[in-house]
Amino acid sequence: MVRTETELNNGTEFEEKGIVLPIKLQSLYLRIWIGKTVVIFDSKEGYKRSIKNRSDFKLLVGIRSL
Repeated sequence: MVRTETELNNGTEFEEKGIVLPIKLQSLYLRIWIGKTVVIFDSKEGYKRSIKNRSDFKLLVGIRSL
């Protein structure tokens, strides 16, 4: 249920189970994906909304770290 997603400089990403340390807090976010609409509330960047190609339901609470 808890995963760490790492995005590399070339744009690729990978996931690992659990929490990967160290965490250098940049922002906290809430991502709500309902149907094809994704709404993100980020403590640093504010509100964002986007449309995706696939339909899904997700509720994510995340930490953005360096």
